[in-house]
This record gives sequence, structure tokens and C-alpha cells, in this order.
Amino acid sequence: MLLLQVKKMRVLLQWTLIFPVLAWVLFFSGLIPGNDIFKFIASALLILSVMSAVHHSEIIAFKVGEPYGTIILAVSITVIEVSIIISLMMSDGQEAVSLARDTVYSATMLILNGIVGLCLLIGGLKHHEQNFSKPSVTIALVSLISIVVFTLVFPTFTKSVVGSYYSTPQLVFASIACLVIYSFFLFAQTKRHRQYFLTTGDSEESIEISKWVFLTSLVFLLISLGIVVLLAKTLSPTIETIIANNNLPKELVGVIIAAIILLPEGVAAINAAQKNRLQTSLNLSLGSALASIGLTIPSVAIVCIIYDMKIILGLDIKSIILLGLSVFTVMLSLNSGKTNIVYGVVLLVNLFAFIFLLIFP
Repeated sequence: MLLLQVKKMRVLLQWTLIFPVLAWVLFFSGLIPGNDIFKFIASALLILSVMSAVHHSEIIAFKVGEPYGTIILAVSITVIEVSIIISLMMSDGQEAVSLARDTVYSATMLILNGIVGLCLLIGGLKHHEQNFSKPSVTIALVSLISIVVFTLVFPTFTKSVVGSYYSTPQLVFASIACLVIYSFFLFAQTKRHRQYFLTTGDSEESIEISKWVFLTSLVFLLISLGIVVLLAKTLSPTIETIIANNNLPKELVGVIIAAIILLPEGVAAINAAQKNRLQTSLNLSLGSALASIGLTIPSVAIVCIIYDMKIILGLDIKSIILLGLSVFTVMLSLNSGKTNIVYGVVLLVNLFAFIFLLIFP
């Protein structure tokens, strides 16, 4: 979570109140479809609304302290991701059967290689070596590996249904497994082993925030999340058209959606690493990866079961290898409780390989 100064909150609240409202006004004006200028403005307001949503979640987080702050941030981002995926699946039907897989896979790769890699590189360049709680990372990675295999790997090899699909009983089991694992991860993070996830020097007492600021942020968090979903749904055909016109793979849609969603969280994690608070960066990154899969897949599964929609979850062999390489590299990089720039560089190379092989398969 970004360590905002209390004195700056009122200044920041001004733009975080204004831009989501402007985004709602633009959306209901009906000017976005068919007008490139307003599409550009809508794209800018979408990003600003995402930033606003994250900022308001941070203000709410000051009431509860760490590691609750990073949890609120991660869950807020996941709500945006789930809402966008479900809305696009409902509107595009069978054309979006792989959207959930592509977005979740892209988010996981961007988090593990991009956000973590940049945090380790930038933090290493500034501080040479950074320390963090090894038990916290172990808990997160053990949970993440299990969820990743259940959701993105097993469907490729099961035999009940032809293709990279789960049968309905298998989908229900995988969803329950995700929720159970993520729930117990949260229990460890917030109750049983909370001390593992605290940055050295974190205060157990929350910063005092007025009731008015708290309630305002709570309301505008919902307002910001709502308009992000609507704008992303409105702009998605434009993104798909641009990708198709340039003969780029359709999977890039999932990468772009994931990148937009993770932008503010990435900035928050990198800023924390610069301030030598790598534990906060890792709480954000790994917690988001867990939430992205552990909450998104069950939510999408419920919609698919209710509306009898198919959903492709299993990755191809190339993607499974890249995902395995990413998880394995992160495990080794965070195995000692200390970091350096080499780990960051290797993870970023993994990210570039992911993008390169997506464009040139």
C-alpha cells in the first residue's frame, strides 16, 4: 500500500472525486462510440478512475492497518478484473470463452515477472540488497502454485471433456479448492501469522481518519469501480479491432486488460520498493496474484454454470512451460529472504519472453 501522508489526503481526494464523476458523465453522454477523440478521453478517464479506486481503497486501509491495506488493494483490483471479464463474457458469448483464462494468465505473468521483477530491480539499484520475511513469501507461493495448477494446468490434461475444459463437477471442485486455499491464506495473513507480513517498523495502530473522509472514500470506491467496468466494456471492441487490424494474436486483449487493471497496483508496489519496504511490495504482488486467480475463476465459474456457458481454462504446453518457469524463478529469487538486481533482471527477461512469444508464437 502506498504510504500516503495524512496531510496530502485532502488534495488527492479532489481529483479522485472529480475524474470518476467526469467518467460517468462521459459514459452517459453517448459520445464514446464512433468518435476517436472521445474514445481517447474515455481511455484516460478509465485509467484515472482505476487510480482513484485504488486511492480510496488505500484511505479505507488506513483504518485497519497492515496487512489489511494490501488485501483491500488486491481485492479491489480483483473486483475490477472479475467485473470486466464477466461483463465481456455476457456480451460476447462464445467468442469470449477463453477471455477469463487469458486475462488471469496474463495478470499472473505480469505480476510475477513484471511487478515483482521491477520491484527487485529498482529496489536493488537503490538499496543494493533488501530484506523481507521469508515465511510470508513461502505461504503465498505454496498457495499460489496449488491454485495455478488447479485452474490453468489440470484442464489441459483431464479426460472428462475434450479440449482444455473442465466438466461441471471438475469446475465446481476447482472453484471450491481456490476459495478454500485463498481463505486460509487470508487467515494466515490477517490472524494466525500476521507478523510474517508486517514490514519492519509498521505500527499496529491505524492512522486516524475522519469519519467523513472514510465514508466518502467508501462511496467513491464503489463509484470508481463501477465506471471502470462500464468503460472497459465500452472500449473493448476498439481494443479488439486495433489488435485484429494489426494481425496481432487475440490473446493480447487479455494482456492489455490485465495491464490496465494492474497499473495502479504496480505503481504502488514499485514505490514501496523504492522506499525500502519490499515486504509491502511482495504483499501487494503475491497477494494480487492469489486474488486474481483464487477469486476470479470461482466467480466466472458461477456465471458459466448458471448460464450454461463454456469456459476454456487450460493453457497450451508453451504457456504452461512459461508459467512454470516464472513460478520457479520467483521461488528461487525469494528463497533466501534477501534480493539483488540479478533476480529482477531475470524476471523481466521472462516477461519479455512471454510478450515476444505471444506475438511471434
